[in-house]
Amino acid sequence: MKLFTSGLIKNIIDLNDRCIYNIAIMKKLFVKYVSQNILGMVGMSLYILADTFFISKAVGSNGITALNLVLPVYNLIFAIGAMIGVGSAIRYVVEKNKGDTSGESYFFHALLWCIMISVIFILIGIFIPDKLVGLLGGDSAIINTGKNYTRIFMLFTPFFMCNYVCNAFVRNDGAPSIAMCATLFSSLFNIVFDYILMFPLGLGMEGAALATAISPIIGILICCIHFCSDKCSVKLKPTVPSVKRLFYSCQVGVSSFVAEISSGVITIVFNMIILRLAGNIGVAAYGVVANTSLVAVALFNGIAQGSQPLISDYYGRGLRKNVGSILRMAVISSLLIAALLILFICTFAPFVTSVFNSEHDARLASYAESGLRLYFTGFIFAGINIVGSAILSAVESVKYAFAASIMRGFIAISIFAFALSAAFGMTGVWLAFPAAEFVTMFIIVKGLRKTILIVIDKFFSKSILYVGNQTYKLFL
Repeated sequence: MKLFTSGLIKNIIDLNDRCIYNIAIMKKLFVKYVSQNILGMVGMSLYILADTFFISKAVGSNGITALNLVLPVYNLIFAIGAMIGVGSAIRYVVEKNKGDTSGESYFFHALLWCIMISVIFILIGIFIPDKLVGLLGGDSAIINTGKNYTRIFMLFTPFFMCNYVCNAFVRNDGAPSIAMCATLFSSLFNIVFDYILMFPLGLGMEGAALATAISPIIGILICCIHFCSDKCSVKLKPTVPSVKRLFYSCQVGVSSFVAEISSGVITIVFNMIILRLAGNIGVAAYGVVANTSLVAVALFNGIAQGSQPLISDYYGRGLRKNVGSILRMAVISSLLIAALLILFICTFAPFVTSVFNSEHDARLASYAESGLRLYFTGFIFAGINIVGSAILSAVESVKYAFAASIMRGFIAISIFAFALSAAFGMTGVWLAFPAAEFVTMFIIVKGLRKTILIVIDKFFSKSILYVGNQTYKLFL
């Protein structure tokens, strides 16, 4: 199903009316939508980096350890919000385009279910935040450091989930710029108030939690600019909660859930292994590596999300040559960014580590510097996998996209983490990520190759098979 914002549709229609294949115009569109998506994704990742930086300065390594231990809870909250929000927004657009007015209640229905599910997290946050931190691997010192932080952000769970819903509906209702601004300004608010609450007001971990907890409210308020405008087609139509409709929405939102929850699963697995190998200092070092990598992931997600609607449209129109060109741009961009990231990390790993190592702990520095250099080599493969998964979804190859997501998010990373850590200790932990991404790349390549051949068979003669083969070679 091809879903786009109205502005993008108009741009692409205008493009195809003027010229079926114009590489200069396609490059312009590619840069426009990729850059816009990168800004939004990087903005979202920066506030986690800000949390890590300010907590390291105010609390030290125990604060970073506590933050890293509870990150999977964040991931679960965001994953549920993404699944309900993205899935409901997609169903809303599909039914609206069919002329089905029953879809008008999807927005209210999504918000209602997010609020209902949030009650579970709120109760845990009120009564047993210390038990949760302990369950995630924290000792008595870490529990004492992280329990109030956990309590505060879990009390604001409804806002985190509803912000995801609002952003998804705004983006799918033809206002991607407002959705991007909501993400950027909420992240900026978080960063600024992290500093104000933690240092001038001296609130420490609790201040970091408050800044993070309030930021989605800013995002929701900015999204309301669109909801209150004449251009908005989304209606807040009350309806009773329906489990059947919830599952119907979640069916198309499950890939977003997997994408969000996988990082939480990886964090839990790595934390378990590292606590056994290197204790709290090792987990703090992993916090530096994992949170730094979020910026890298944001860059590749920006390329993927910017390319996806273009690929989908050209694929739906049977414009095989256009698909190949956008595919090539996306892959080359990901490889160039991966190379630059690896070069930067190999050169400045000590500096990056020192930013988050306020106590100048030699063990933390040693673990983190080694971890950054080894871990980041995986982005050569991860960049291709992130972009490739998005492209596979765009051309309706859901099977391969889902298989790749499961492999890199759960199966391969867990197997390699346990196996390599048993063989090589902490070095094996860092190598698990590039190993998992390398294996996953074969699924991506197979899926792309198969899809390319299907498209050729369906829309074009065998005379252009060479174009598909050349595109495939980019992944070999």
